[in-house]
Amino acid sequence: MALSKVGVVATAQTELRPAWSNAQHIDLISSVVTSVFKGTGLTIDDVDFVIDSGSDVLDGRSISNCGFLGALGAHHKEEARVEEDGLWSALYGVNKIRAGASSIGLIVAYSKPSESNVDLYWNSQVEPFYQRPVGFGQRAASGIQAQRYLASSGTSQQDLAELVARRWADAAANGGIAIDELPDAEAVLHADESAAPLTRLMMARPVDGAVAMLIAREDIARRVSRNPAFITGMGTSMDTHGYADRDGSRLASAEKAAAMAYRNAGWTTPEADLAEISASSVVGELMTIEALGLAGQGKGLSAVKEGMTVINKSGGALPADPIMATGLVRLAEASRQLSQPAPSGTAPRRAIVHGAGGVCMQNNCVFTLEV
Repeated sequence: MALSKVGVVATAQTELRPAWSNAQHIDLISSVVTSVFKGTGLTIDDVDFVIDSGSDVLDGRSISNCGFLGALGAHHKEEARVEEDGLWSALYGVNKIRAGASSIGLIVAYSKPSESNVDLYWNSQVEPFYQRPVGFGQRAASGIQAQRYLASSGTSQQDLAELVARRWADAAANGGIAIDELPDAEAVLHADESAAPLTRLMMARPVDGAVAMLIAREDIARRVSRNPAFITGMGTSMDTHGYADRDGSRLASAEKAAAMAYRNAGWTTPEADLAEISASSVVGELMTIEALGLAGQGKGLSAVKEGMTVINKSGGALPADPIMATGLVRLAEASRQLSQPAPSGTAPRRAIVHGAGGVCMQNNCVFTLEV
């Protein structure tokens, strides 16, 4: 049986930049929190709770959200922090509304990796005695993952480079991301090595930015939004911590999260019109496509080229990965595509949204959206 619906009422997002050097965390947060109410008829007084996603490690201070409560609009309100990608904050908020405890929630996620050493951030998440001292982390794990995938699937580095170039072009067309120069496939192939066989441009690019979202009970969502996108299913799963102990041929936790989300939505097949998915690398994106059931194992590239589902029309995470906010950005992008479809063609009705966390996408969260 499908769960009760919660609607995405409105979203607001800063430009995603390699560095917001002229703005602090509090500036980015206050910008989106102020903007998200425009045109809804709602104010911060109508919000029952605020949930934010960020990282104390990236921020460089413990309980960093305590310094942002005013900017979050959380003064004298119920506030919670989720130290994981913003899609998990949305999951928490949806469940609060479904439980009947609240009617309207404000979800905020932010990131400023330009002020941190991102490699050390990922390195801090691995086994501390043997892996951490040798520098194991996101890049090394992604390189191992990519080597296995290319060997088993027959996908080439040229294929990967062409997909990356396409994602950057999609991001430029979608807007909202600072891009100085669009890389073509050759530029992707000849970029500095990140972890063989992946070049720097084949990894997701960390960016600064913030995103805010208003979610509401179905009756409220229909009253304040002309065509709200409803969250009909959610699923989440975490793989084992040690990368060597995982099944390197697939993203098992993403498969489980997707199965849970589809079951909760009452879907028998993942036949969505569009999908917005996160990935730590271009190979991670292909493996996520397969884990979501949009392609067979090792056939992710065919779904991009020939599949019925439009995947990462926004460009996805490769050109812009605001760590801790990437999944919520995907949810915002998907809800906008459903609520404000292009004037020509068939209007999309269903979407899949994916967020990930942990080294080499250890944790995965999947939403289904419908209008």
